[in-house]
Amino acid sequence: MSCDSQFSSSMVKKTPTVEIKEDTLTSHLKTFQANLPTIGLLMFNGVLQSEVIATSDVFSKPREDGEQLFNVITIAETINPITTEEGIRILPDYTFENCPTLTALFVPSAYDMYSQVHNEKIVDFIRRKNEETLYTVSNCAGAQLIGKSGIADGKKIVTWIGGGKQLQTDYPSLIVQDDSLITFVEDGKFSSSNGNLASYISALNLLEKMSSKEHRKYIESYLYIDRLKNWKE
Repeated sequence: MSCDSQFSSSMVKKTPTVEIKEDTLTSHLKTFQANLPTIGLLMFNGVLQSEVIATSDVFSKPREDGEQLFNVITIAETINPITTEEGIRILPDYTFENCPTLTALFVPSAYDMYSQVHNEKIVDFIRRKNEETLYTVSNCAGAQLIGKSGIADGKKIVTWIGGGKQLQTDYPSLIVQDDSLITFVEDGKFSSSNGNLASYISALNLLEKMSSKEHRKYIESYLYIDRLKNWKE
């Protein structure tokens, strides 16, 4: 007796056919629009992902009527996926070679900045892009790359809490602020923050300058910022 002779064809369950009508990803993709300001998010292996996500969170949201206001792109030395400190892999949109013109460049950090500070390709990219940007922003130890590049000599800057003394020693031409008291500082086209979730402060501040106070308030409400401000255990 064969193993299937006990069952009739009518007893065999059929898997229902599911028709996929739409690729849901395509409805969320934001096309690059050359007429819009472009926000560049620098990345490298070991980057603190909160400092990339914070800026993306703030600038990728549309206006209240749904209109896209900015291009938000990620940039790395190569097209290979970047692995963040936390283990998430992100595929860059552009490399240093084909990066479009930027309106603003955000420079993030890693727990160990030695490789980045000693990578002349990263430092040179920051120098070159600073010539075209209207705004250049560092978060946390990204200030070390700003210092190494020399683009903000004579300007105020802040870094991660506890890192200011070493930053001032390494780059005496910077005017390093007291990171135990200062979360965010702005000096001309340059701004900086302590990093991590404080990266939202630098992003929101620049968003208001590039759009309006009303749009900033809308984005803050979108992100439930008030809930974080008022959160109690």
